[in-house]
Amino acid sequence: MDAALLHWLARPAVEVAPGLLGARLAHTTADGTVAVRLTEVEAYMGEHDPGSHAFRGQTNRNKVMFGPPGHIYVYFTYGMHHCVNVVCGHEGQATGALLRAGEVIEGVDLARNRRTSAKDDAELARGPARLAVALGLELGDNGRAFAAGELTLTRPAVQASHQHVRTGPRVGVSGEGGTDAYPWRFWLEGDPTVSPYRAAKPRRRAGSG
Repeated sequence: MDAALLHWLARPAVEVAPGLLGARLAHTTADGTVAVRLTEVEAYMGEHDPGSHAFRGQTNRNKVMFGPPGHIYVYFTYGMHHCVNVVCGHEGQATGALLRAGEVIEGVDLARNRRTSAKDDAELARGPARLAVALGLELGDNGRAFAAGELTLTRPAVQASHQHVRTGPRVGVSGEGGTDAYPWRFWLEGDPTVSPYRAAKPRRRAGSG
């Protein structure tokens, strides 16, 4: 793993996440390579963050988040979707950046084959589950480290300017963690691949019909 990248990732996710905008994430399989330019991410701060999977401590599901930086944390949700996070910080901390959306910049045909329901190329990796499918990343990839020729993360040559980066509450996070108190969603203003904002749906009380 690139030492400079590892050093850069060894920081809290709220510091790393904005710098991921414009970064290139590529995954190579027997079918070929798909790469995306990241356009939307969310930061999660573990036990200090009520929106994080690690808020209540380490479990078998989230243990990768507590590992060293430079790995990906992939989880399965709603019984059908995979989501991909970049693990940040230092070993023993649980801080990571959820990759919410990106533009497919390499392997477009392969991404189209994987995402046959996409209406256009802007939809190929718009949303965390779609991004995972386009890249061909699944639960079996949980814990994988970045490695040349397999799974690579390349920081942008020029970081996105502050005037083009927007911040706000995270998508679909319930409770306090989904409020303006945690404006840890970062995206490139005006990019067509950014996913639409949706607040968490309030949970229905038992017996409410």
